[in-house]
Amino acid sequence: MIHTITPWDHFSPRTGSAIPTVVHGLASAAVLRGDARHSVVVERSTYRPRYDDADIIEYDGRRVSARARRYLDPTLGRLAIARPAASAYFRPLADAIRARPPAIVLAHNAPLMPWLLRGTEHRVVLYAHNELFRTYARSEVNRLLAPADAIICVSKDSADRTRSILGPRNRDKVFTVGNAVDTARFTPAVRPPRTSGEPMRVMFAGRVVRQKGADTLLRAAAAFDAHEIEVVVVGSAGFDPTAPLTAYERELRALAAQAAPSVTFSPFVDRATLPDLLRTADVLCVPSRWTEASGLTVGEGLATGIPVIASRLGGIPEALGPGGLLVPSDDVKALEAALRRLLDEPQTAAALGRAGREWVEAHDWGWAWERLREALELA
Repeated sequence: MIHTITPWDHFSPRTGSAIPTVVHGLASAAVLRGDARHSVVVERSTYRPRYDDADIIEYDGRRVSARARRYLDPTLGRLAIARPAASAYFRPLADAIRARPPAIVLAHNAPLMPWLLRGTEHRVVLYAHNELFRTYARSEVNRLLAPADAIICVSKDSADRTRSILGPRNRDKVFTVGNAVDTARFTPAVRPPRTSGEPMRVMFAGRVVRQKGADTLLRAAAAFDAHEIEVVVVGSAGFDPTAPLTAYERELRALAAQAAPSVTFSPFVDRATLPDLLRTADVLCVPSRWTEASGLTVGEGLATGIPVIASRLGGIPEALGPGGLLVPSDDVKALEAALRRLLDEPQTAAALGRAGREWVEAHDWGWAWERLREALELA
């Protein structure tokens, strides 16, 4: 089993990068169940230390203009020309495994990998973590995926949307394997319940970019008094906690200055630090405004035993299960009402926290690995 991750993504606990987190979870579960160790193809210059649950295949990447991949490739792809910029970007990765013994290659968010490895003895599986085909014509998608053995989507919502753009030949290759959470690392806090005079701590954790919707949380928080709630925003625009603030991050601080409740900004933290931070929260808020295929942070909040308020978008409701409240995306009033309910009904908050923990215990990485094995056997 060989995983390919996006060039220059980091298979390291120093980041909270989503795809390496999934690969780490699956590879760890395979080891725990006595299955063969996985391998991960990693660009040589990326962060160390790396997760130790998989063998590393290193290669030297090739920098290719993002502008060419974004603007030139879609035009050429519609002309039945394999996207040249993206092909150049991913080819060193493909070359690193081309001559290796036959394996199942899980190509994470790499639609070109089945095409680049066509004619080899590898079984190539596209592992789709997001909506990958917005700039692809239907004919191009079906041509590139013709050599694929299977297409794994991380939610039923994502799988349905993927099937809708595939032809009959590729549609039957689509399987759903939901994301999971490390229930041994993310655990509930052992502390006394919040007292009536103590503000409810609401946390946002993730990349601080507009698509993640932290501004919606701050606008909703403005309706509360300082003794009712406090807000903690954990994260930065990227992986560097010392980087200059972006325009959006400055906008959030301006909103915070206008709110009565305390708002604390904590820059990016690595994976090892996140569980302890989540255990200080009473509620996790995931106010995304883009159609997330799943949402790893949702599961991490549930595993911590706290209720999660999240946007009713994409695969988020599937990840949330019975452990939280769903609100429409970008709806400040709905988010305000959900926060008010958890503040006024501590018994509801506690019940949701218990239900969420039970949900993720039944949907840990061992569960996800078994679902993936079943899909690969059927493919």
